[in-house]
Amino acid sequence: MKRIIAIALAVLAIVSCMTACGSKKAASDMESIQKKGKLVVGITDYAPMDYPDENGEWTGFDAEYARLFAKELGVDVEFFVLGDWGKKFFELDSGNIDAIWNGMTITDEVTLNSSCSNPYVVNAQVVVMKADVVNDYDYIESLSDLKFAVENGSAGQAALDDLGITNYVTLQDQAAALMEVAAGTSDACVIDITMANAMTGEGTSYANLSKGISLTSEEYGVAFRKDSDLTAKFNELMAKWMNDGTLDALADKYGLTLVK
Repeated sequence: MKRIIAIALAVLAIVSCMTACGSKKAASDMESIQKKGKLVVGITDYAPMDYPDENGEWTGFDAEYARLFAKELGVDVEFFVLGDWGKKFFELDSGNIDAIWNGMTITDEVTLNSSCSNPYVVNAQVVVMKADVVNDYDYIESLSDLKFAVENGSAGQAALDDLGITNYVTLQDQAAALMEVAAGTSDACVIDITMANAMTGEGTSYANLSKGISLTSEEYGVAFRKDSDLTAKFNELMAKWMNDGTLDALADKYGLTLVK
């Protein structure tokens, strides 16, 4: 009998421990980030959103915005360069990064795989090609015989897929897609209009390239992990900064249009 009672008590102790342990609330994303003292932000080299300045420091609209947000949380920012944009959600879910903050178009894929913020910047996917031929391709059907370059897993790739255009190569980022066109390896690329405005035309790094027709109209958002409490905090601060002019000044600095 004593043995049976001892076993029963042991089982009860195990069950009680499991119940108590299970009832402990897991640390929130915000608590975890504040504990480690940094917000790790996933980016690519994508002007004017995130790009290195002459000293190799990350700057741009999103880089500055991320620093503002981190300051409100009382932490530093660490920028994590995503080697493959198509694997961004894996990096987020695995904990390698805490946010995807890189001029990211809000799509069904984004809302399915993350907790996405409210939109903050207006964007579009545009065709970019050599300036001396861009006017020859001013309607969708004229694009069918071109070879394209696009960022892997990007909204630009999705735009081509939606049009049934399959003759394209996928690259690690939009900067690489631009280089393909400049080198003549591809006829055109599809990139965000924000980058096209900053990087093509007279006085830019790609003076011989020009943006052509728009394929989509869209908006940017920031992705946090599913059920993250950072999303609500971000949206709260964004509303404040939209109203007090903070984001207007930042948008003017980088030539962007806010979602109002």
